[in-house]
Amino acid sequence: MPDDVTAWLAERAIPLGRLEPLKDVLDGVTLVGLGESTHGSAEFFSLRWRLTEFLIKELGFTMLAIEASAAAARAVDAYVTGGTGDPREALAGLGFWTLNTAEMLTVIERLREHNRTAARPVRFAGVDPQHPGAALRALRACLGEDAAELLDPLDGLGHTTPRPRWEPLDRQAEADARRLEEYVAAHGPAEAREHARIVRQFADMASRPYRHADPLRTLGVARDRHMAENVNLLMAEPGAKIALWAHNGHIMKGHYSGGTVPSMGLHLARDHGAAYYALGATFGKGVFRAHRMRFGRMVRRRRPARFRVPLAGAPRVVEARLAAAHSGDHLVDLRGGDRPESVAGWLAATSHMRAFGAAAGRLTAKFAFMPTVPAEQYDGLAFLQQVTASTPLDR
Repeated sequence: MPDDVTAWLAERAIPLGRLEPLKDVLDGVTLVGLGESTHGSAEFFSLRWRLTEFLIKELGFTMLAIEASAAAARAVDAYVTGGTGDPREALAGLGFWTLNTAEMLTVIERLREHNRTAARPVRFAGVDPQHPGAALRALRACLGEDAAELLDPLDGLGHTTPRPRWEPLDRQAEADARRLEEYVAAHGPAEAREHARIVRQFADMASRPYRHADPLRTLGVARDRHMAENVNLLMAEPGAKIALWAHNGHIMKGHYSGGTVPSMGLHLARDHGAAYYALGATFGKGVFRAHRMRFGRMVRRRRPARFRVPLAGAPRVVEARLAAAHSGDHLVDLRGGDRPESVAGWLAATSHMRAFGAAAGRLTAKFAFMPTVPAEQYDGLAFLQQVTASTPLDR
């Protein structure tokens, strides 16, 4: 016989083929965080597109925002709203191998096709300040020689990418970027302000270490704070309703990295209250792509490898509960409805969920889980029984 938790999850399971109940679940919601437990699984692209398409067509959502370069995403936005250009080049320009995939190409082609006949085109935006090269080029184009003295010291930022075990930039870069932003606010055209903000955010982030005795001074803390700032600016547009794609660690409403980093979702939940809905997405078993870890360092000289993980059966693993509750792909709303005391206890207790970023260990991947308190960190969970590796476009 199933226990109370499994039975409750089964009762609340919404098969992915029948999303109509989400209309009631998302009543009053204007910002939906759509997560993923790996960056390298094909099915998370299709899952999130299916949900985003529902949000667009049934609930009037107006934008797809993703964990990708805010500067470079403007080229993708131009393409999906009817512009010319090569979509493969635009995807590659986002700077993330995790998005340079056949699955993501399908997403932007479908978004372009939707916009071909839409009364209000759905926009595309990045929220990550990483890879600011396009913003620096745009600033040079619109400010000209008048700002050369301010821009010249920042040229190198367009070729800088923070990574583990790297030496952070001197804080002078952040001071230079702030002076540029102040100049643009006082003398530059309106179109330059967004570019200057992205450059300032990146300089602040890249001037911080990955680890510090004071966790609030780390790169990760700054990155999630800046991503939340960028989402809030997008939400300030009249009538904005946004589907936000990012890793579970960013969309959840808590702390990650050992409880030290306030997530983007935590900032958004504080700013938007119940209008923000965090939907974590995970899987039972399957394959994903990621860079290998060797002696604690990411191996970047090789292409991302394939990792296979089995179904976890431990009772404190969220995926085990979801797999037992329903035989197919489904999602569960954790916000509303009465719940037995045992269910409330499970939702409020620490469980564990799959969590893979850009790297994984060959021998440890099957044991990689993130401590999770479901009721505190997520409003809902989507579950895929099995996933396969995403398809790189640059092979």
